[in-house]
Amino acid sequence: MSEEKQPEKRSPTLFRNYISFAGALIVTATVVSIVLLFLIELTQTANNPYLGIVTYIILPAFLAFGLIVIVIGMLLERRRRRRSPSSEIAAYPKIDLNEPRQRRLAIALLALSFIFVCASAFGSYRAYEYTESVEFCGQACHTVMKPEFVAFHATSHARIRCVDCHVGHGAESYARSKLSGARQLFALVGNNYSRPIETPVHNMRPANETCEQCHWPSKFHGAQPKTFNHYAYDEQNSLRQTRMLINVGGGDPASGPVAGIHWHMNLANEITFIASDKQRQVIPWIRVKDRNGKVTEYNDRTRALSAEEIATGEKRRMDCIDCHNRPAHAYLPPDVAVDQSFSAGRLDPSLPYLKKQTVEVLNKPYNTEAEAINTIASGLDDFYRTNYSQLYAQKTDTIKSAISETQRIFKTYFFPEMKTNWATHPNNIGHLYSSGCFRCHDGEHVSDTGKVIRNDCNICHTVVSDSARPVTIPKTIDFQHPVDLGGLADRKCESCHKANEPFRHPLNLGDISMFQCVECHPKQ
Repeated sequence: MSEEKQPEKRSPTLFRNYISFAGALIVTATVVSIVLLFLIELTQTANNPYLGIVTYIILPAFLAFGLIVIVIGMLLERRRRRRSPSSEIAAYPKIDLNEPRQRRLAIALLALSFIFVCASAFGSYRAYEYTESVEFCGQACHTVMKPEFVAFHATSHARIRCVDCHVGHGAESYARSKLSGARQLFALVGNNYSRPIETPVHNMRPANETCEQCHWPSKFHGAQPKTFNHYAYDEQNSLRQTRMLINVGGGDPASGPVAGIHWHMNLANEITFIASDKQRQVIPWIRVKDRNGKVTEYNDRTRALSAEEIATGEKRRMDCIDCHNRPAHAYLPPDVAVDQSFSAGRLDPSLPYLKKQTVEVLNKPYNTEAEAINTIASGLDDFYRTNYSQLYAQKTDTIKSAISETQRIFKTYFFPEMKTNWATHPNNIGHLYSSGCFRCHDGEHVSDTGKVIRNDCNICHTVVSDSARPVTIPKTIDFQHPVDLGGLADRKCESCHKANEPFRHPLNLGDISMFQCVECHPKQ
């Protein structure tokens, strides 16, 4: 009787070790977590920045770590067995697909590898897509980027992604932006980032790659009507309404006259300047090359540069963002924000001194947003409760609504933790609260031939009507300050409006501070 063949005794797989078991637990837990979070992402309606970070960045890193742990455990187990006297492990694995067991393992390995590669490709794309999202840019580092994120949603560009303006096309731009993001991450971890976050003026993409993808630079716009509503600081919150024609014009002779504000963007013109500060608010030298090739250089006679400074200075060709420098992150001054709320009906002008009180509480220095919200509520409530008790009883809901709106203004445009507000980020459109147009149109930039860049108001806008000076026959009128400024009439707007609060005389007037201006500044 023949002896039965005994089945070949197989040694346990290299996977059977504690290190690989630990790696398998990590991989299993990670995969389950990724699937669950992905399903949550599919079912939720609002975007959550932290969910995306965990699902597509943090958990995949743990998954890769678990796989590495499994491989390390198997290698260590193989080394241990080979050192054993009774070990029969060959130097290299024996692969024989004719053996059913190895064939099944090979098929299973290929199937799992295919699934893993597909999942990795999908996850990598989703990770890339997520890092390009507005939520990732604005909310991943909540405190740091909160000012930019909140102000962004209050502008007309709120539906444009951050990367459309801040990151260029192609792999090079993407890699550069992620390296910059890595540096910012280290600054965040080390708590050594700037407060406020500096505007990346010198790293902004050219306007022809950003603004001009939506806006048509050569289009002739002509004169655009605009109405300015300004509420006074008096008891009645008196409205002064000014209607102007903004002389936008155009910059291409093929589509209209080359005139108006957009003359600067005439494709045949070339305006180059040197700025002496990071924010490009001080411009001591300008060179204009017109469509005929004529070159004119202007120097600020109050801060003229030497020939060497002009030769070595960083020269920039003017484009859209030199004027439209806050298109997507505008921090409104309280005076402007409150006027807009009055015009929109969110503040009731029937509440006495509401303009004065709201601007006053918005302008106070605060250390935290919570402190500001509480002070705004108590300040406005106490003012009307103390000074207008009868009105307070009649219009309690209106006063509460005014408090809520003032708090909303603060949370939209003021960020004390990051030391960010309208004053830290000047807006170059206009010239009331920062130099803006007057950086060049200040009457101080003169060419060698004596030609001056004028600061005539009618260059950029034409006043059609002014409720402070009603006219019986429609006609254009020159802008006139509501108060006769006398010898101060030639000063820039920003010299008095820079505090953005109820006007305070530069001199301490004592008991006569309540006099009308014209009593000391009679008309000439």
